[in-house]
Amino acid sequence: MESQSFMNKGYVQTLLTIALVGVIAALASYAYYTLKQSEGVYTGATSITIQGEGEVQVVPDIGTFTFNVMATGADAKTAQTKSAELINAILASMKAGGVEEKDVKTTNYNLNPQYTYDNVPCVSMSYCPPSKPPVISGYEVSQMVTVKVRKLDTAGDLISKVGQNGATDISGLSFTVDDEKVSKAEARSKAIADAKVKAEALAKDLGVTIVKMTGFYEDQTGIYPMMSESYAGANMMGDKTMVAPQLPVGENTVKSTVSITYEVK
Repeated sequence: MESQSFMNKGYVQTLLTIALVGVIAALASYAYYTLKQSEGVYTGATSITIQGEGEVQVVPDIGTFTFNVMATGADAKTAQTKSAELINAILASMKAGGVEEKDVKTTNYNLNPQYTYDNVPCVSMSYCPPSKPPVISGYEVSQMVTVKVRKLDTAGDLISKVGQNGATDISGLSFTVDDEKVSKAEARSKAIADAKVKAEALAKDLGVTIVKMTGFYEDQTGIYPMMSESYAGANMMGDKTMVAPQLPVGENTVKSTVSITYEVK
């Protein structure tokens, strides 16, 4: 009986082993089949993305600069009156030079008190009395104005007159194009043409055919203006007979960068 029971146990173990091997083989076959099937899964249209660049050179037709006027006085009224006199003289000179009111804009105006500080001396190794509170000694007015110059051949003369009439500093001189639409459109067309040429060359190298365009993006960087260094006012140098500077405007570069996505097959 014991021998028969042992044989029955051996028979059952053999059956379990065979069943386990079968299960493992079935799982392996299923995994292999699944992997083979996944190789043919459709994942959407194949595409390529190309970047194109284009630029054009344009002659600026607008000049812009900023000047600042500062004035001080014992009281606020005196400081503001001095500032107004300087500003009015500058505006009158610009109007006489052909600058229209719409092209002159105040971008900042400040009226601030000025203080004097009475520091109480301290004797070494002894008590230092507290400093006295600051006292208002006067007022300072600062006005910043931005000017747009449409007649570029007069820009140098205008800047000289602004300095001679009391501006403390002149800065931010730049030359730009008033209507940027035409030059931007031309640069964009060149960028698109550049992208098309690159796409056709890449498609040929890859052995595929371009079907259609599926995406477009344009970098919105625009005109790169010519900038000048800041220019000190003539009154700061004590020269009332200074020669007006020549201000060559040169050319500005208008750039366009586009990214175009094409479906290929």
